Amino acid sequence: MTVHTAKSEATRALLVETALRLFREQGYDKTTMRAIASAAGVSTGNAYYYFSSKDDLVQELYLSLQDEHRSASLPLLREGQNLGEHLRAILHCGIDVMAPYHEFGSNFISVAIQPASDANPFSRDSAVARAKSIALFNHAVTTARPQPPMAIRADLPELLWLVYMGVTLFWVYDKSPGQQRTRRLIDNAAPLIAKLVILSRLPVVRKIVDDVVQLIKNAKR
Repeated sequence: MTVHTAKSEATRALLVETALRLFREQGYDKTTMRAIASAAGVSTGNAYYYFSSKDDLVQELYLSLQDEHRSASLPLLREGQNLGEHLRAILHCGIDVMAPYHEFGSNFISVAIQPASDANPFSRDSAVARAKSIALFNHAVTTARPQPPMAIRADLPELLWLVYMGVTLFWVYDKSPGQQRTRRLIDNAAPLIAKLVILSRLPVVRKIVDDVVQLIKNAKR
């Protein structure tokens, strides 16, 4: 890494760290790019060189969280464990890495749910972070035993990612101490989802899964 590149990466990291601190202290809406630049000790123009908007900073956080989530989860996904154990581990790790940002999670959600927002998890700008997260669930599926039915195996990682999005939304608004309600939800939902996956071999359950998969595909068109 060249000195110039190292300096650029350090500046990017400083801006993200500063932005997160200001988001916590004064809220997302009241934090401006000018304020972030000033607190970080860089010019406003320089801040805009690295990040075009606050949404861009949220996107950077989203991407870094996916890397941290993957690093924390992979050692817990062991060949031979069932899908419920894998799903439980991944969902708990996701909550663990997001824990420091819970206080202003609702601010991020308010940004992310806007269709035109770059920080929307379904947006084109979120494609890399989304792909990383889905790849983690794919690893969980391919290493689980017993293997999920072949008919749904290809679509299952994205379905599990959508479950993760739902759990994240629940976590954002969970005001229980340490978000224990979310933890209980994960503990109860993970084995249930794994059972439904195995039961998808049955025609009546398979039809429901097919309908869900088709619904998602249609929504992405």
